Amino acid sequence: MSFISVFDVIGPNMIGPSSSHTAGAAAIALLARKMLNGKLVKVDFTLYGSFARTYRGHGTDRALLGGIMGFSPDDRRIPDSYQIADETGLNYTFTTDERETEVHPNTVDIRMKDSQGRILTVRGESTGGGKVRITRIDQVEVDFSGEYGTLIVVQQDKPGVVAHITRCLSERNVNIAYMKLYREEKGSTAYSIVESDGRIPPETVREIRENSFVRDVMLIQSEEEMSHE
Repeated sequence: MSFISVFDVIGPNMIGPSSSHTAGAAAIALLARKMLNGKLVKVDFTLYGSFARTYRGHGTDRALLGGIMGFSPDDRRIPDSYQIADETGLNYTFTTDERETEVHPNTVDIRMKDSQGRILTVRGESTGGGKVRITRIDQVEVDFSGEYGTLIVVQQDKPGVVAHITRCLSERNVNIAYMKLYREEKGSTAYSIVESDGRIPPETVREIRENSFVRDVMLIQSEEEMSHE
């Protein structure tokens, strides 16, 4: 016997006509923005599959722009996101790629540049009902939803780094729901992704950075935890 939740019936709170093409797009971009530690000055969106074919009609472009400026999927500013981006001086582009077919139909690559010239590229997929997954950071394949509090550690793949991360979390009483290591190849760049069903204290970021093999730390609090701060 299967059960249907109220969420399945009424869908997510959102601005726009489609949970996949608008709510999902805004959620992907919002997650990507939370991963950039500096001030965003330029963003390039590359859309694939149905995103590429219908993004103007379904408002995917406005949702992506809104999300990258920090708007949630139900933010009433999303319809005006082009105007707001122009007023704030954000440089943005949209490109479609219908040649690459080995991707989820609702996929976007988001290439962000901050005021210090640092670049971060994130790939996200809108999986339906406003749900999303982040599947790539720069050139490393990853997999997380952002529904939990998420800690992303960019590190050199060296012994002891993962132990350092878990020790810092344990000392702050962070309950780890999921943890996985992704890497390009042995000894190269790696990403430790930790998802917690509780709040991850921001102080943990500073403590994890103290390891000499840690290059960057990104903290994404869940919407529920942020609402309690």
